[in-house]
Amino acid sequence: MKELWKLKYSDIKKGLNSGEFTPTDLIQSLIARIEAEDSKIKAFLSWEKESILKAAAESTERRKSGKPLSEFDGIPIGVKDNICIENTITSCASKILENYRSPFHATAIEKLLVKGFVLIPRANMDEFAMGSSTENSAYQVTKNPFDTARIPGGSSGGSAAAVAASFVPVALGSDTGGSVRQPASLCGIYGLKPTYGTVSRYGLVAYASSLDQIGPLSKDIDGIIDVYSVISGKDQRDATSKNIPAFDPSKVKELPWKGLKIGKMKITSEIEPDVAKAYESLLAELESKGAQLIDLDFSLLSNSIPIYYIIATAECSSNLSRFDGIRFGQRKDPSGKLEDLYVTSRSEGFGKEVQRRILLGTFSLSAGYYDAYYGRAQKARVLIKKEYEGYFSKVDLILQPTSPTTAFKVGEKTSDPIQMYKADILTTSVNLAGVPAMSVPIGKDSKGLPIGLQITAPALHEDKIFGFAKMISDWASKVELPETIK
Repeated sequence: MKELWKLKYSDIKKGLNSGEFTPTDLIQSLIARIEAEDSKIKAFLSWEKESILKAAAESTERRKSGKPLSEFDGIPIGVKDNICIENTITSCASKILENYRSPFHATAIEKLLVKGFVLIPRANMDEFAMGSSTENSAYQVTKNPFDTARIPGGSSGGSAAAVAASFVPVALGSDTGGSVRQPASLCGIYGLKPTYGTVSRYGLVAYASSLDQIGPLSKDIDGIIDVYSVISGKDQRDATSKNIPAFDPSKVKELPWKGLKIGKMKITSEIEPDVAKAYESLLAELESKGAQLIDLDFSLLSNSIPIYYIIATAECSSNLSRFDGIRFGQRKDPSGKLEDLYVTSRSEGFGKEVQRRILLGTFSLSAGYYDAYYGRAQKARVLIKKEYEGYFSKVDLILQPTSPTTAFKVGEKTSDPIQMYKADILTTSVNLAGVPAMSVPIGKDSKGLPIGLQITAPALHEDKIFGFAKMISDWASKVELPETIK
């Protein structure tokens, strides 16, 4: 049988709809690929082979009968381990939820199933989405398919690695401060953080409720557009869901090169030379084709890391208080005393990074410090949102490197949390402002590691991001896996 796992999303969709191969053929090829290679990558925490094959068989029967649920019927999609799937373990890569089976579907999952997508859970992640390397999982460290001595990024590292390694053509991740875009950049694929409120958070286990968004990852732009069009739209069960219809793919048009106003940043010392070179090379190409480059002042956004970590940790402190061994989470009760139950359950259930962020958040919310930290951070967040509004009064899109570096080695930054937090220096402001952004692969460094470009647009203008991504697709086509994992 043809090695169907090699196909990108657009070719898979075309092949299924033309009858060139069946969903069962495709899933069997992907399963063989996962079984052969995932021991090196560790993208998945677990996966229920029989239920996946059953879903593929049902899709095959629908297509044979001429009654597919949609043009997407039978397309496999990876799912991050913090997005609820009914009767499936959703552990958030944490010991405290290691046996938790969700009694319901997340809204995004419901929408995918209505269209016939075949779910491939559970993609590894940083515990409770807290991390930038997928080294904070309680179970395993996911590796980068371009170099298995390096990290894939995080917290959606399992989803990104699964797509990059051709285990699945598309996947769902979640993005709180860059957790879809940064691993997409380090793994050489596309990753979208949608406008806040356009994708329901119902069924996404909360880290920081005012920042979290579910977003798709794919090797090609068509996968991003299609999945976003399916999962977006109003949801009555999510109070933060915007009252808008699902995204219409017909809105996507390639933007005109001439006269396009592009906001750019000055290269700083944090950005590696190879990343800067790829970024500036693309800008020069855009300018040669008629685009207008405009320097923007990002000095205010340089404060986004401390603002983000104050707000995110405060919200995580509140959200994770429910995991106490009584209401939710594994119960550890050595003495029978209530206080010991809380302390032991949370100490054994949460990893070090989650504990660190809970403590930071609890401190910033405590009496005497609330106004000094959390209150000031919220005021600064308003300024960042206004700053983006000012940018988009001058430019159509903003282009920046997604990550200041390419993938670093496993263990390189685990002993220095501040250096790890700086991995998100170019992405967190997007979440604070609630605007959409996507990482697009634009090349490799001298070691053969992928480099990503972050495209940011005004709120609700994903169509501009997609149109621009189509314009520069030639750069993305050059980013392929090395022979060692092929």
